Amino acid sequence: MRRYGKHTDEDDIRSRPNRKGNRPRTNIRPKHEDAAEGMVLTVDRGRLTCLVEDRTVMAMKARELGRKAAIVGDRVALVGDLSGAKDTLARIVRIEPRSSVLRRTADDDDPYERVVVANADQLAIVTALSDPEPRPRLIDRCLVAAYDGGLEPLLVLTKSDLAPPDELLEMYGALGVPYVVTSRAELEAGTAVERVRKQLDGKITAFVGHSGVGKTTLVNALVSLERRRSTGHVNAVTGRGRHTTTSARAIPLPGSEGWVIDTPGVRSFGLHHVDPSRVIHAFPDLEPGTEGCPRACSHDEPDCALDQWVADGHADPARLYSLRRLLATRERRDGD
Repeated sequence: MRRYGKHTDEDDIRSRPNRKGNRPRTNIRPKHEDAAEGMVLTVDRGRLTCLVEDRTVMAMKARELGRKAAIVGDRVALVGDLSGAKDTLARIVRIEPRSSVLRRTADDDDPYERVVVANADQLAIVTALSDPEPRPRLIDRCLVAAYDGGLEPLLVLTKSDLAPPDELLEMYGALGVPYVVTSRAELEAGTAVERVRKQLDGKITAFVGHSGVGKTTLVNALVSLERRRSTGHVNAVTGRGRHTTTSARAIPLPGSEGWVIDTPGVRSFGLHHVDPSRVIHAFPDLEPGTEGCPRACSHDEPDCALDQWVADGHADPARLYSLRRLLATRERRDGD
């Protein structure tokens, strides 16, 4: 139904007053130059616990950040109530550039990328030597994710009282990955904790591992009593552990500048997000040999230049084998 005549002018049109006329919309965003610096410790349903100087502050993400999410380990800028008092809430107005990112997908066919941890220096891959049995393919996948995300890997082998570590160490010897071997008795005595701590001092270390390998038990031994988490057990029938850590959390190491980030146990580690061409950067002895490779070389084909590079004595053949094994994890399932 036509409300106005065919010939109208501006005086014939009724206009509603703009209640927000004194606040015109703009694309200019405040710089928040006076914002305080903080570090995200936990994320829980839209609420983020941040460390600001020497106190913890509860915060939420500012609307102006849009869909950009802050994750554990992020360095952020906060405004608002930064007292850390009960029932107060600050706002995260800026997420600083990340130096490293640990990412994974649910499986290799899942395009949805999950960012697990930001700004970690190294990735501690915790693996039990028995109960549950070690899964080399999962270790390989974690190594690829570490190399791709800019983290240095650290292999932590637990439960050496149940099985020897020799076979697993031989498998990863060519990669030159640092490692620590622990047993239950050493954890109880504290000797293993000191060996692990030496690898963590002054660094931010993300811990990842299959459920039931003793990851949270080890983290609990490293941190102060009030920051410890509950632990589970391994099912005697399935050989799988129960998830007791449900979200990532950054915890300071007592008497050290280091931090540990405990992450939930994983049963799969998808690499859909990984560009295989970036994995070669973790092999500086092999990377120069790729100059003679054909375009888009997979480094595992007949005319790959790396075979000749190794044959000429520029690198150990075991290193090339390790590279190709890691690249092949992109095509394999964890249970292979």
